[in-house]
Amino acid sequence: MNAVSLIQSAQNPLVKEIRRAVARGGLTRGGLCIAEGFHLLEEALRSGLRVDTVLAAEAAAAQAREIIAGERNVRFAVVEERIFSQLSSTENPQGVLALAAPPEWREEDLFARAAPLVALDCVQDPGNAGAVARAAEAFGAAGIVWVKGTVSRWNPKTLRASAGSLFRLPVADAEDAPAAAAMLGSRGVAIRVTSPHEGAPPWAKDWRAPCALVIGNEARGVSEAWMRAGEPVRIPTSGVESLNAAAAAAVILYEAMRQRGAP
Repeated sequence: MNAVSLIQSAQNPLVKEIRRAVARGGLTRGGLCIAEGFHLLEEALRSGLRVDTVLAAEAAAAQAREIIAGERNVRFAVVEERIFSQLSSTENPQGVLALAAPPEWREEDLFARAAPLVALDCVQDPGNAGAVARAAEAFGAAGIVWVKGTVSRWNPKTLRASAGSLFRLPVADAEDAPAAAAMLGSRGVAIRVTSPHEGAPPWAKDWRAPCALVIGNEARGVSEAWMRAGEPVRIPTSGVESLNAAAAAAVILYEAMRQRGAP
């Protein structure tokens, strides 16, 4: 049985720390990520993350306790509804959030499987970044290179859009595009960049060889450094000029999975 504490003040230190992390869009000072909602709580546990604390609004407390019933080392707190609403990053919160230790990855983990990688180049919308991560896991990508300038992967909105994929998919951080391209080049990985107007369609490329797909900024696209390092790939469209970052990633990664024959 998990010990239960009751939080009734907005000045509670844990409440203040969570609010700060949500406002910053990152980890808490203790290095914990904020997994909001029942699905992410369950995904964090299923993925083997160390869940430190679960906070639940009064109406959601019973369901939350049922989920963590077998987790002896998880601290549990019931939060007054008016205070919990100040913690949530969603318009319609489910009434539960967890503080979990994010997974730790090494660069080598990205190359453990023979499958394409994804590189995020200054993708700034957390919904797009998280959705790309979800598509990457769904279509069998080996991992993600997260280039500085991209929204934090531990932004609660990014994490929510990933639907838990960021708990499992290996990620390596890169200081900038040249550093990321050099790292990939040193491993013999071909670089392919999404482009709205140039390049061959995805089905004209061989995605079975070691390769990485670069997804660019929503407004500016892929940076010049990536364009110089790789070759463009274009998704032909009808009636619209281009797809958003997450949709483009999903289309291309699905084609890559199709060529490999299995997820």
